[in-house]
Amino acid sequence: MLRIGAHMSVAGGVSKAVDRAVIHGCEALQIFAKNANRWVGPPLDAAEVKRFRARVDDSGITPVVSHASYLINLATTTPALRQMSIAAFVDELDRAHALGLLGVVIHPGTCTAGTENDALRLIADAVRRAFSARPRRKTMVLFEHTAGQGRTLGYRFEHLAAIIEHLGGSPRAGVCLDTCHLVASGYDITTDTGYNETFAGFDRLVGLDRLRLFHGNDSKRPCGSRVDRHEHIGAGCLGLEPFARLMHDVRFHGLPILIETQKSNDGNKPNLIAADPLDEKNLDALRQLRDALRQLRDAPLSHRGP
Repeated sequence: MLRIGAHMSVAGGVSKAVDRAVIHGCEALQIFAKNANRWVGPPLDAAEVKRFRARVDDSGITPVVSHASYLINLATTTPALRQMSIAAFVDELDRAHALGLLGVVIHPGTCTAGTENDALRLIADAVRRAFSARPRRKTMVLFEHTAGQGRTLGYRFEHLAAIIEHLGGSPRAGVCLDTCHLVASGYDITTDTGYNETFAGFDRLVGLDRLRLFHGNDSKRPCGSRVDRHEHIGAGCLGLEPFARLMHDVRFHGLPILIETQKSNDGNKPNLIAADPLDEKNLDALRQLRDALRQLRDAPLSHRGP
């Protein structure tokens, strides 16, 4: 079965994100290891790191990943911005390593000049430099497939394949697929045919062995819109069927699916450790789909129908 989880706030300290995940019954977790809208964050507090790792171990939540700062652009040709982006990315890897995370989810980048192929090489070169700066570590970079707004890269599976190829097939390179982004970028997973073609294409170009997690989000905009607008599970242009297909797909059993849907207004209060009703709604929607599969699997053959 897919492991159901969510992105949780680290307000009040990174260990509070684990507490919030436990309250929601999460089996997997995503966090920001620092403020996602700033280049530099304060160092991680050693005591908080220890509490975080202990809470993760005690809870059984796995995997845990971080999402990199939105400011980072590994595809830029602007020297100053490129230097800042690579430094910030190395810092994200350092934080993930300290916290014992599987890896760092990152949008590949935005092409600021030249061709897409040139920009894909720049992304790979930046990641290679980051890996070289920390050669003995195993923390992964998890390239997130994007919706394709503007000149953002990563909206085609060919982009992800090219980056990984430029990295020499590094075992530290993985992929995160977002259900909203798939549909927005033109991969229609809302039909049986489109779903099958999408993942056959991904397997052919990238390889299912590179897939490490899903972001589970519905989409406010229709297929091919190339607009990244998340909606609550089942309430957007995807509906429930694509999520049910993922739950039924044996190829993905054991992988996490993490929601990034809108939270209530109380979601970032530092001292609040309480269930968010919107998170509960979306997590429950996924659990109901998974439970339906379990019930079908466990039912006696005579009760399963034709």
